[in-house]
Formats: sequence, structure tokens, C-alpha cells
Amino acid sequence: MPADRLRVEVDGRTLELSNLDKVLYPSAGFTKGEVIDYYTRIAPVLLPHLTDRALTRIRFPNGVEGNSFFEKNAPAATPDWVRVETLPAPGSTKGRETIDYVVADDLPTLVWLANLAALELHTPQWKIGEHPDLMVVDLDPGSPATLRQCCQVALLLRDRLAADGVDAYPKTSGKKGMQLCCPIAGTQSSDDVSAYARRIAQELEHEHPKLIVSRMAKNLRPGKIFIDWSQNNAAKTTVAPYSLRAQPVPAVSAPLTWDEVAAGAAGRRPSSRPYTAGEVLSRVDEHGDLLAPLLDLGPPLPER
Repeated sequence: MPADRLRVEVDGRTLELSNLDKVLYPSAGFTKGEVIDYYTRIAPVLLPHLTDRALTRIRFPNGVEGNSFFEKNAPAATPDWVRVETLPAPGSTKGRETIDYVVADDLPTLVWLANLAALELHTPQWKIGEHPDLMVVDLDPGSPATLRQCCQVALLLRDRLAADGVDAYPKTSGKKGMQLCCPIAGTQSSDDVSAYARRIAQELEHEHPKLIVSRMAKNLRPGKIFIDWSQNNAAKTTVAPYSLRAQPVPAVSAPLTWDEVAAGAAGRRPSSRPYTAGEVLSRVDEHGDLLAPLLDLGPPLPER
């Protein structure tokens, strides 16, 4: 075996890891071996959020400063023990009728993906063969708005959703914004979920027009927080909790406590700097999985 390759056993599966010393985050000196180590250590809290969901990966074979590509289809050399699900691909830009999606239900699959430099893991709001069991709203700050304003809007959204009996759980995007994730009943279509999220975003825009925008046009966003309700479209995906992001540092989409969000809204914490892989592992040691409630079904969303 070449010197830059290492054969390992992971939960009874044999994997061949390669180029472990290759630096994938040059500004931080963070190597592919460290990426694999992070995903191995975070797996107990990450895998439940990936289970039974079609996985879209963003791969960075030459690191975050090199070229990247989205990957939905299972690669040609996918091991036969990796779960693959063939699903319809409406609106495919490549004219496909179906896509063979990888489903990361176990640690060997996660390690295999990390070895392929699949740094970012994105999932839809539905499990395979089911209606959405999550509603996600993305909070995107238009410069000069920052994470502080995102936190302010997150609190407004939390309280408005609570009035309808819907619980919301916050996480950073790992970049400049945030997401709120809400467990729902899994009995309504993506169109129904999107319509509800849009209605709530429009309500809050009407009440706070200097802070919030719900319309897609980018010229409306400077200095405001765009509540992206369209994340609930059946064809959309959202970065998974605990996924790495392609930033100068190994940033992570990190769950937050509501106390942290309130502190952020007041200009204290969280800072605009994203949490990194090592910090998130420490946070999990302290808090466990703050998004564990997402693994249980929530209430149906109110109809108009």
C-alpha cells in the first residue's frame, strides 16, 4: 500500500484513507486527517440528524481555497455497503429523472465521505418517503446588518412561532447567518410548510419593516435580515447541524442556546466569529445535543 494511504476498520467496515496530512483549511493548517477525526468524534450527535435523509455533499478535494463541487449522485466507486436511495429529481439541471443519493446512517459512511473531502453536508427537511418533519427558516443578514440583528430576529420569530405552539431551536449557519429549526408533525406537504413560513415572515416584516425583509429581491436586503422561508421547498437543502463549512477556519454550523441568542441580540454573545470544530466538540461535551428535540415529531402547523 502506498505510504500516503492507511487501511482502517470502522465498525466492521474496511476503509482506505488517503492523504491524511493534506491541508484542507490553509489559514488554520487544518488537515484532512483532522477533518476525519472531527467527523468521527462528532458522529454520535451528527448521525441522528442525517439518518434517512438524502445527502447532498460539497466536496473540496484541494481544500477550501481550491475548486469545489456539489455532489448529489453517489460517486462511481461507492462501496456496496453504503446506503444508496434512488429518488426522483424534478427540475434537475442535468435532465436526470432520478438521482442515486447517499444516505449517511452510520459511522463508516461518514468517515468514507470525510475521506472524499466532503466537508459540507446538506439535507432536506424530509426523510425518504415522508412529508417534512422539519420547518427551517434561514436568517441572512444584509450588510451592514450582522449576527446581532440575526439574534434579534430569531427572538421575534421564536415568540411568534410559540404563539402557534411551534418550538424553535437555533443554530449558526457556520458563515454569517443563523437558522431556526422547528420539529413538525410530518403530515403536511412542503408547499404547506413553505406557505406557513412565508406568512409568518411577512407578518414580521410588516411589524418590523426596518429590521426584516421577507422578499427575495437582493436590493431590499441591505441593513436588514432576510427571513428565507423558501428553505422548505421540497428541492431545497440546509446545512446539517454540526457540519463543517468552507470558511478560512474549520467553522461549524453550531447549535446555540436561547440564552446565547439573547446575549447576541444584546451585543454580547455569540460573536460574529463562527464556532470551530474544536469548540463545537467542547460544547457537545458541555451541553450534549442542543438539537435533540428535532429528532422527535412536533405539532402540525396551523392552517390559515
